[in-house]
Amino acid sequence: MEPEISLVLIIVGGVVAFFVLIYLLPVNLWFTAQLSNVKISLLNLVLMRLRKVPPSLVTNAMITSTKAGLRISTNEIETHYLAGGNVNKVIKALISADKANIPLDFKLATAIDLAGRDVFDAVQLSVNPNVINTPPVAAVARDGIQLIARARVTVRANINQLVGGAGEETILARVGEGIVSTIGSSTDHKEVLESPDRISKTVLSKGLDSGTAFEILSIDIADIDIGENVGAKLQTDQAEADLKVANARAEERRAMAVATEQEMRAKAQEAKAKVIEAESQVPLAMADAFRSGNLGVMDYYKMQNVQADTEMRSSISKPTSGGKGKS
Repeated sequence: MEPEISLVLIIVGGVVAFFVLIYLLPVNLWFTAQLSNVKISLLNLVLMRLRKVPPSLVTNAMITSTKAGLRISTNEIETHYLAGGNVNKVIKALISADKANIPLDFKLATAIDLAGRDVFDAVQLSVNPNVINTPPVAAVARDGIQLIARARVTVRANINQLVGGAGEETILARVGEGIVSTIGSSTDHKEVLESPDRISKTVLSKGLDSGTAFEILSIDIADIDIGENVGAKLQTDQAEADLKVANARAEERRAMAVATEQEMRAKAQEAKAKVIEAESQVPLAMADAFRSGNLGVMDYYKMQNVQADTEMRSSISKPTSGGKGKS
């Protein structure tokens, strides 16, 4: 019985050892690589597995690149994989660029991929330019008429500027700024409507794609609409503002005049009060003069006669209710 158990253990151990050997020695991958004229040693495939690099990924990438006529080493592919890059997209991008005669080496492709950009889409965009539609851009010509323009910007990827280059938002912002500047420098809106291609030529000549990940091929004005008469509106608003200022100043002068009049009335009432107060002191002064002997009875009567004569003359000089004086 014991020899049978030993035999079973030997067979199981042999099977396990065989599968472990197959795992550590990817003979099928090595054989496939040899048939594809890719020089990868069996030891190198084993070391890839120990370095936690999928041997199948590296082998397939080497086979694809070799068939496409590219010269890439296994060490370069392993390095890019360990750095977190997408090996398959880099290989596809290199093949597409090579077929389209676009200068792109493995180092630049891996840098673009590690920068977070899709290097394969970038190559496709370089081969097939893309059209970007700008949002409506409003600008005012010198005659005060507002124009609303829409443009189509044809761009293609600039491979050498993909790392660190600005994106589509910068292109749209610069094109919008160029449209506003060109319309704003026009004498009137009719000049812009007659030759909209002037905007395209002026904006395109400014080199707006500098420092971006794209190359501008053309800028076409798709549509121009007439907006508000901004100049007339501004003049109307200014006139209304001037009218409000003038009314405010007039109200201020009126308020000052009312305040001055009230102040004069207060002073007149104060003076009248002082006169009444002074008149109230006259009887007291006369009584004091009688007591002190400075005023006699004849002087008092004489003063009364003068006062009565003055009142009579005043009443005679006043006109009657009929408009005629006394006869």
